[in-house]
Amino acid sequence: MEPLPSSAPSSRGRMSADDFLLIILCSPSGAGKTTLTRLLEEKFPDLQFSVSHTTRSPRANEVDGRDYHFVDRARFETLVEEDAFVEWAEVHGNLYGTSRSEIVRAKAIEAPVPCRGMIFDIDYQGARQIRATVPDVTSVFILPPSMDELLRRLRGRASEPEEVVQRRFRVAEGEIEHYGLFDYLVVNDDLSRAFEELSSVIVAERARRRRRAKLAEALLRKGVLPR
Repeated sequence: MEPLPSSAPSSRGRMSADDFLLIILCSPSGAGKTTLTRLLEEKFPDLQFSVSHTTRSPRANEVDGRDYHFVDRARFETLVEEDAFVEWAEVHGNLYGTSRSEIVRAKAIEAPVPCRGMIFDIDYQGARQIRATVPDVTSVFILPPSMDELLRRLRGRASEPEEVVQRRFRVAEGEIEHYGLFDYLVVNDDLSRAFEELSSVIVAERARRRRRAKLAEALLRKGVLPR
């Protein structure tokens, strides 16, 4: 892919805390969600990636605190008892959860770019929980072009034994059945095209009337847009 132009906000586009954009990205393993998330972070530096907690072991290229907060099961269960998660679920035998403090942390970021939203990389169970408690959230499900291609991608990771690959593949069909929970469906048959569609979702959501209403009202009252 070509280098991505930044979509950092101009002064005119500054938003109030009420306009903080929450984006859920979900897909079966191997559909390309993680890659698309990283590309979004490059193009939209005012979006923060929500770092989830997990009990699974880190992969070779993963860093604690950047990719996940890696904890043991006992610590995770303690956080559940403390109501520390806005959502959590067990996936492939491991626990995953999104801490409430992640949203608070992101909203407090002012430099080098004020944070205007957060990306949640979660499964459909987590998506359902967040949608039940956070009304103004946008959700996107990433689809593979075919089940054969999904299996090929899972095997191409070369980081997991075949039995794990087969288990993930079996689970994938059940995950795809929950596509109806989501606002948008993006097919990742071509990475550039899928990324363009995903970027368009963010641009469109930011232009919704409910998010821009204050700008329009300020224009009517004062004759100029707020800076």
